[in-house]
Amino acid sequence: MRNAHEKFLKEILIDADTLQARVADLGEQISTDYADAEDLILVCILKGGVMFLTDLARHITVPHEMDFMAVSSYGRGARQTTGDVRIDMDLSVSVSGKHVLIVEDIIDSGYTLSRVIEMLKTRGPVDIRICTLLDKSSRRKVDIKVDYVGFTIEDKFVFGYGLDLDERFRNLPYIGVVDLDKLGIAPK
Repeated sequence: MRNAHEKFLKEILIDADTLQARVADLGEQISTDYADAEDLILVCILKGGVMFLTDLARHITVPHEMDFMAVSSYGRGARQTTGDVRIDMDLSVSVSGKHVLIVEDIIDSGYTLSRVIEMLKTRGPVDIRICTLLDKSSRRKVDIKVDYVGFTIEDKFVFGYGLDLDERFRNLPYIGVVDLDKLGIAPK
């Protein structure tokens, strides 16, 4: 019997071993960059960033806190941002006087992240940096400096390793490309 996700899988874009190796590299780089920093907080954007955050945090050797925000700009089943950004769950701790590292699963247009950054800047952090697993820089509509990038990818509809396909398949250990024909969506 095939796994349920396989009927939507066109190809594996980034396999599990490659993902884990890159996450370890990012953790090492972040640890070096924040070696002298006090009060580092990793702010994970839910839900997609959770798997990336937990693996990344294991590789960050400097003391840090973690907190979460739920932010949305996509409707259920949507492939493109609506442009409207909604904060569904805010941080539970203050970022005032702290180094903030936003941990994101994927950045494409940049609208959502720019809104989060604007909001966090008003709360008095020492600085704000961004770490994303996937960067679709070709789709960028807002100028955002991304400090740590796992992988730059083409404009493909992807799922797995925290990224969902209609809220499913986040548990896959790899990043797969959705077969749009099997999903019943015409390619762009």
